[in-house]
Amino acid sequence: SDEAQRHWMRTRLGCLSHKSDSYNDFTAILPDKPNRALKRLSTEEASRWADSFDVLLSHKYGLAAFRAFLKTEFSEENLEFWLACEDFKKTRSAAKVASKAQRIFEEFIDVQAPREVNIDFQTRELTRRNMQEPSLSCFDQAQGKVHSLMEKDSYPRFLRSKIYTDLLSQTQRRLS
Repeated sequence: SDEAQRHWMRTRLGCLSHKSDSYNDFTAILPDKPNRALKRLSTEEASRWADSFDVLLSHKYGLAAFRAFLKTEFSEENLEFWLACEDFKKTRSAAKVASKAQRIFEEFIDVQAPREVNIDFQTRELTRRNMQEPSLSCFDQAQGKVHSLMEKDSYPRFLRSKIYTDLLSQTQRRLS
């Protein structure tokens, strides 16, 4: 179908654009129009991402830069899972809760899941039990574990990464 073809193209192109290692070009990581985004992103905003992990997560461009960094470390599934949980918790229709929960479980939690997140056995089992009666809070423990893993592990490395330091220096150069 036409839609399937377009989806395939988008995913193919998406994969290609992420292969770019040169982060002097932020087109790969910033949502919508990267140059306008960079013009809008102030040094002050970008440096606030270092204040706390949650400040980073709550900022659209911060999230995009962090995601690009995780891709270089092949651990973006942690962030994708965290975002999927955030989205899941906003589910308004009771009818959709079970099917959405199942999708998230199969994609991120189940052993051998395509994008399996790094959580301990107990958390995985607890989440599996929660799946028997899925509710909006069924991923809370797993999401919490993944959040603190990223905060303790990936976030400090992100702040030292070339992606972040280049981005900061680009916003500063613009001021001079």
